[in-house]
Amino acid sequence: MTARKEPNRQLAAVIEEVGCTYEALAKMVRAIAAESGEVLHTSRSAVLSWARGGTPTGRTAAYLAEALARMAKRTVTTAEIGLGFPAFGEFMAPDPLATAADLGRLVMLHRRDFLALAFAAGAVGLPLTYDHQAVAATLRGAKSGRRVGAQEVDTVRQLTGMFRTADERLGGGYGLSAVSSYLADAVVPMLQATFPSEEVRRSAYGAAAELATLVGWKCHDLGREGAAQRFYFLAYQLACESDPVGHGAWMMRALTHQALDLNQATHCVDLAEAALSRAQGRVDRKTEALLLVTAARAYGASGQRKNAAGALLAAEDAMLAGDDRVPSYAGASGPVAATVASHTGKTLTGMKDHRTAERHYRAALQGRVPSTYQRVRGLTLANVAKSVAAQHRHEEAVILWNECLDLMDGVASGRNKEELKTVRSTMAVYRTRGIPGAPELAQRVAELASV
Repeated sequence: MTARKEPNRQLAAVIEEVGCTYEALAKMVRAIAAESGEVLHTSRSAVLSWARGGTPTGRTAAYLAEALARMAKRTVTTAEIGLGFPAFGEFMAPDPLATAADLGRLVMLHRRDFLALAFAAGAVGLPLTYDHQAVAATLRGAKSGRRVGAQEVDTVRQLTGMFRTADERLGGGYGLSAVSSYLADAVVPMLQATFPSEEVRRSAYGAAAELATLVGWKCHDLGREGAAQRFYFLAYQLACESDPVGHGAWMMRALTHQALDLNQATHCVDLAEAALSRAQGRVDRKTEALLLVTAARAYGASGQRKNAAGALLAAEDAMLAGDDRVPSYAGASGPVAATVASHTGKTLTGMKDHRTAERHYRAALQGRVPSTYQRVRGLTLANVAKSVAAQHRHEEAVILWNECLDLMDGVASGRNKEELKTVRSTMAVYRTRGIPGAPELAQRVAELASV
């Protein structure tokens, strides 16, 4: 006996909002397909079938969403009408604004199938072949009758800064739905407006890219790596529309770091080198230092020790040569010296130089005050503890992990939870060896993990 399909209530709701007949909608779908060079024979009965739970084939779902968007005079996406989100091959779809609306709503609706997506290592190198100009032409055609000025763009930046501050103090799990809602419902419509100048338009896309990056970062912090990756790709597309040299290179950096954090080094060297080649000599020296230390991490993870050492030295030279002015996208990572020190430590950890790594992790702590950088300071302390433990200074490591737990309490972070697992397994070993403080620390970890 064949199971009955569930009606597509999301599609039915938008059709009801528009107030069109199935025949009129089918005609519009055929017209939009024809604009794209495709001949469809969509009929009233096809639309009825979709409303009853059927699935359009090929690109018909996209044509259907566009037809409803034109009738409703607003953005309508395939996700909104219950017909899915971009698949693996469409990480960087030709319409980033539709993607932004889709992804934002998927997070708002807590869609488990989206949030549970796996990280795709094979997709990391996609920016290397991305055709920005083709997408730019599409974006310039996305116009509404509304006008947006510099003041509204500044508001987006201010609110992004507020969201970012809360994220640093309380973790990626705090305010994720709110940030995603703001992206989908306020920022996407802003990008479809008319701007008074090209400068304001580029600034608007840059602000949107920073917000999308923050959503991706929050997903990454929660361990939702597939979702994070999709937001990072979206942010890359938006950044290319704003500043393909500096901001575009910065988003290549973000994609590289995510892959490195997951021990997926494939494509990382190529991506990091491409980011450097794109931006070197065309951005400020401190931003260049951040791109160089990313390359160092990629080299180290790929076993290229000599290249890694050279990139670390170049990063330090660039950092010292630059002033304190960096673009807002680079400033979002915190004090540059602390960020360079932290990633230098991670590079050296990967190369098993724990003594030198410890020194750089401790330097990173100096630039990250607890009240502002609660989560990242806790994670850096964890890295110090692991470096100390690798040097067989076990009692000192226990003290450091206790300090780390002080900062992790009350922070909704998947990365924190992973660190707790590391501490728990280490304390199991320390207890059998009689390391002072290990039983008490194990008890603290158990209490925090149960919250």
